[in-house]
Order: sequence, then structure tokens, then C-alpha cells
Amino acid sequence: MTATAPWTTTKPTALLVLSDGTVIEGKGIGATGSIEAEVCFNTALTGYQEILTDPSYLGQIVTFTFPHIGNIGANDEDIEDLTPAARHGAVGAIFKADITEPSNYRAAKHLDAWLKARGIIGLSGIDTRALTAWIRENGAPNAVIAHDANGNFDIDALKAKAKAWSGLVGLDLAKVASSGQSSQWSEKPWVWNEGFDTLKDTDAAYHIVCMDFGVKRNILRLFTGLNCKVTVVPATTGADDILALQPDGIFLSNGPGDPAATGDYAVPVIQALMKTGIPIFGICLGHQMLGLALGAKTEKMHQGHHGANHPVKDFTTGKVEIVSMNHGFAVDSKTLPEGVEETHISLFDQSNCGLRVVGKPIFSVQHHPEASPGPQDSHYLFRRFLNLVKEKKSEPALAER
Repeated sequence: MTATAPWTTTKPTALLVLSDGTVIEGKGIGATGSIEAEVCFNTALTGYQEILTDPSYLGQIVTFTFPHIGNIGANDEDIEDLTPAARHGAVGAIFKADITEPSNYRAAKHLDAWLKARGIIGLSGIDTRALTAWIRENGAPNAVIAHDANGNFDIDALKAKAKAWSGLVGLDLAKVASSGQSSQWSEKPWVWNEGFDTLKDTDAAYHIVCMDFGVKRNILRLFTGLNCKVTVVPATTGADDILALQPDGIFLSNGPGDPAATGDYAVPVIQALMKTGIPIFGICLGHQMLGLALGAKTEKMHQGHHGANHPVKDFTTGKVEIVSMNHGFAVDSKTLPEGVEETHISLFDQSNCGLRVVGKPIFSVQHHPEASPGPQDSHYLFRRFLNLVKEKKSEPALAER
């Protein structure tokens, strides 16, 4: 009789511990340690590096529904946060398959090494679509993601940590995600096989001041691509300081956290800026805080919208666009005051995705028209904003598309 090999199991080196006590075991990747955050899912098929560096994801663990993540590696051109040294973006990542060796001519680093350098804790080897289905049924949970190379975990302590975390409601993360100091932005949109060019001072026709609540780089690039000089100011900058810069337009950026918490200091500034007649454009968190400044309310969503395949209808054109989204809060359209029109809605759940102030050069959208990653259907919104600037200067308008 021949002896049989003993039954063996692979010791998990990463855990996802939900606030209800559920423990999901996997293989650790990226940085080691543990951190509490909200778990969401993203349905995009590409652009994982842009997603993980989007400051709107600060305080969140991203579950990727596409199973193969990492096969194009990582590079320095596809980073979206303004200050990468501060590691603004997602704090955790969950993949189904192990990270493969990169196979792309632009790859400069293996994704696992890049995750380590960014301080992002990762977990692989689980059924991410089952986790996604759980989130859709139960809502985005608070959790702890933990990675230890030797698989040594104090599960009871992790459960207690997950249960005790207060979550994103009431949490102001814009101050964390903001660059913290004023700066000039000159980098223009990326060109295939050429990289980035810069806007020359002599070509700058307009001046846009960006209130930085966690802005993405591609938003700023699209402004410079329209010959706009861009000054980026911290989230806590006052109205007088913004107006002293003599802007032709004011942009309210995307960002993480609860808009009501950020609004404690940002809403009075936005309200003062609205009285000046200077055109104002907001995206994502900027949209939500503009809604608050106008008297509307925001609400926490069940699972949020995260992906690059969301259908949104623009009522001003009657067209349906496929857009990128990343938000867990939304403006409650039922609370929009008189004189404020809803301009866009999600065709997934009819939640508000845009508004404008009637008779004033003020509008905003919930989705991400700059994409990165995602389709470019909504790039026209930057030209729509610039046309408000040009109208104020009595200049001829650009074609929106």
C-alpha cells in the first residue's frame, strides 16, 4: 500500500473583514498592514491605475468586477491624483485573479510593486462578482482589509475595528485629498506616443481657478487643452482670496467624503462666489456642494455609482451619453429649489446627475466628463463652460461638439 500525501491548505495572507463580522480570505498583494474603509465595486474593464489614484476613492476599497487586473503594469503617466507622494486615492483593492506579469510597451513597473509603493493594500483570489452581488443587495459595507505575508491575523481585533469604524457619512476627506497649497497647472491632454505637452503662457486666453477638493489631473488637462491658464487652490481657500486671482471662471472639483461635512466650510465660499456673476462649473463633489450652496440636500447612496459604462441623459440636448462615475453620495433632486433645473439624470436609477441655475452661468454634473478611464462622450461640458466664460466677455462661442 502506498502512502497518500496529507491534506494541505494554503494559509490566507489577506483578509477582508466586514462590519457584520463576515471574514473573506484571500491572497495578499501590495502593501502590508490593515486599514478600515468602505467597500465599493467598479465595473470598468480598463484604467485600473487611474481608478486607484482617483482622489474621490480616498477612504474606499475598490472591488474590480473585471477578473484580470494588472496585465498592463503601471507607469507614471496614468496617475490621476495631483500629489502622488501623499498617496491620495483608494486605500485598498480587491482582484479575482492573481496579478500577471505586465505585457505593455508603456509598462514601467509591475502592479504589485506599484501597489506597495503607493501604500495600497490588496487582496486577490476571491469571487469578486459574488462580493459585488452582496454589495448590491446589502449596500456598501464598512470593512477592514488586512495583509500579512505570514498570514498572522488577530481576527477578533479586526472584527472590532471594522464594526467600530464610523464610515464615510459625516467624514470630511477633501482637506486630506486637497493639494494643500496654490499652484499653477500647465500640462495639456496626453497624445498617443507623444505624451504631454505644456500650455505656453502666451497661449493662455482665459484664467480658471480650481477649488481643489481632490481634483483629477485629466480635468485640469482638458482646461489647458482649451487654452485656459489654471490656478489650483486648496479646499479651504476663502472667496476673497479666489477673487483676488481675477478668474474668468471658477471650477469646483471632484473629491472624496461626505459633501455635507466638506460643505461646512466650502458652502459659504461657494455662495459668495455665486454672487459675483463669474461662471462656475462643478464636477462630482463640486456638484454636490454647489447643490448644497443652492439650498438642496445630499444623501448617501445604497451602493454608489462606480464604473465607466453608466448611461446618463442630458436634458439640454436630449442625448444619452455613456459616462464614467465615481460617487457614493448624490444630490436629492426633490430638494432642488425654485430657479434650479435638473439637467442630467442616471438612466440606471434616475438619480440626479446635473443641475444649472436658471439665468446664471452656473452648472454642474455628478459624473466625470473628463473620463480617465472611460468614454469621452461628455468632454463637451468643458466647452460648454468655456462658452459661458466667452459669453461674459462678449466673444463668439465654440461648437460644443
